[in-house]
Amino acid sequence: MGTQITIDSLVKVFGNGKTAATACDHLSLTIEPGELFFLLGPSGCGKTTLLRMIAGFIDPTAGTIAFDGKDVTHDAPNKRNTGMVFQSYALWPHMTVAQNVAFGLNVRKIANPEKDQRVIDALAAVQMEEYAARKPNQLSGGQQQRVALARALVIKPDVLLLDEPLSNLDAKLRNDLRLQIRRICKDSGITTVYVTHDQKEALSMADRVALLKLGQIVQIGTPRELYRAPESQFVAEFLGETNLIDAQLQAGSIEHPRYKIEAGVFSGPSGKITGDNNQPDTKQTLSIRPEAIRLRKEQSENTLPGVLIETAYLGETAQHLVEIKGCPPVKIAEMNPYGSTSAVHPNPGDQVLVEFLADDMVPINKDASQ
Repeated sequence: MGTQITIDSLVKVFGNGKTAATACDHLSLTIEPGELFFLLGPSGCGKTTLLRMIAGFIDPTAGTIAFDGKDVTHDAPNKRNTGMVFQSYALWPHMTVAQNVAFGLNVRKIANPEKDQRVIDALAAVQMEEYAARKPNQLSGGQQQRVALARALVIKPDVLLLDEPLSNLDAKLRNDLRLQIRRICKDSGITTVYVTHDQKEALSMADRVALLKLGQIVQIGTPRELYRAPESQFVAEFLGETNLIDAQLQAGSIEHPRYKIEAGVFSGPSGKITGDNNQPDTKQTLSIRPEAIRLRKEQSENTLPGVLIETAYLGETAQHLVEIKGCPPVKIAEMNPYGSTSAVHPNPGDQVLVEFLADDMVPINKDASQ
């Protein structure tokens, strides 16, 4: 079950001459059958334009789109059998929930009793069957979002397309609905393409993510791959917080790298050197997540001296900012602060020891995305 989507060298240029703007720039990717695939990136990166070309609402300038090998590049939206959930939900205010869900079936001339059963099944899938007789203005934002999803599912689409469906909801409701939407999409087995600019949304829901910038895919992979192994500064900084440290790779330490900054020397991950910086005594940029750095009471191989600038206590975490000679102020995320007797609790201005976890450092190409 599910449809494979193949996109080959897709280009979309709006306007012409000096006013031309390229929204998608020779973009190619394959989305596997039944996959929950996210298009992620900042505003203006081309993700919504790409989604609308898959839907058939926008005609590409060049390139092809295929569903299970069939070229649909220039097919009208109603010829593609896609279901779309818009950011605004676009529910008919004068119709009941059941009537809204049945709308696509009416267009397709699906007769009763099949129509009624499909509406019941679609509402059950999103846990909204008891609200079938209500009007949209009698529903909460989250309930309206689920009705819009049921309306897209009821036509049994080959491909489900979601355009930032949670962006109009408050933070708590977005968190509550993430797992529900993932469950519904995976249970249906439908290939789903989901557009968002919310990193947490993508990391918590996706099978795979394509991170876009300026109409091109910067990196593609599972949420874990993108977060744990960013290939560029842009990816590292867009997906959560990170520390970028420029260090000098010491001679004779290619397989087991040792790095030097003004504050001292520390070990990096074994065998991980970026391709353009594999010679001794060259500069290497390391991406180190705040949770991969710890405050320590005693000196060890990978500790460096520093001075605590400030601490923000956030309940389950504490965020420290530490001055270390030879690099920008380092951000540290301490999990479960005050929950362990071995934890270090300095005050601003105190001398501290900072440990970098070698296996969690990622050498990146700092210039790849600039």
